[in-house]
Amino acid sequence: MYNVSASLRADWLDLIDRVGEALARDGAPVSLRAVDPGEGADALHAFWHRDDLLLSQTCGLPLVRGLAPHVRLIGTPRFDVPGCHRQRYRSALVVRAGGPKSLADCRGARAACNGPDSHSGMNALRHAVAPLVEDTDGGRFFSEIVLTGSHLASLAALGNDDADVAAIDCVTLAFAAEHHPELVAGVRQIGFTRPVPGLPFIASRRASVALVRRVRAALRSVLHDSPDLSARLHLGDVVRSTVADYLPIASMEREAQLRGYAQLA
Repeated sequence: MYNVSASLRADWLDLIDRVGEALARDGAPVSLRAVDPGEGADALHAFWHRDDLLLSQTCGLPLVRGLAPHVRLIGTPRFDVPGCHRQRYRSALVVRAGGPKSLADCRGARAACNGPDSHSGMNALRHAVAPLVEDTDGGRFFSEIVLTGSHLASLAALGNDDADVAAIDCVTLAFAAEHHPELVAGVRQIGFTRPVPGLPFIASRRASVALVRRVRAALRSVLHDSPDLSARLHLGDVVRSTVADYLPIASMEREAQLRGYAQLA
């Protein structure tokens, strides 16, 4: 989910390889091989439903919207970047430099959104906007929603004056600042969304509880024993979590709906 540059892709693949080696040393009866899920949301959702999935990462919104019965949670990452606290993360509300000073000032602006099934780019933003929507708005706050396909593309939309505001996963924003500084050079942060547990690592429901426990232990061991890799990924640990930990994401969706703001608009 945080594969935003060629060097980061190499580091994530390195992490997978090292976890596979750790599982082999532990005597786990599995072979871990990296697989490209393909392009687009449909391909990604199909990948998350694979019976042989042993280590992947998903967004919390698809998890609580129906993926949970098909997977086991390996754990929640602890990233060390601004906006994260232990295993919780937030989205940064960003505008172009010189743009609106607050989210309330974004009424009538154009909002960039990476996708309708994203918590960080859509659900968190919808929840933050919902209290600002007035009866006279007819259920709308923004003048236009620009679907971009990714957080990096949303940042580019701000820079190209194709959009005025966006909610960007704080981990992606930190990686973008390192690997694509041109995308954040003209961007200013005006706030954060509500914190929720970070994007969970998952395995297929067909994987046993014992095997999932070994995968989590392997992840933690690799991160502990590979400080350089851990530092480049800004990933310090993976902690045990349950689907119940992610229910606040569903609550944020319901809160927006109860305010009459069921759709980001």
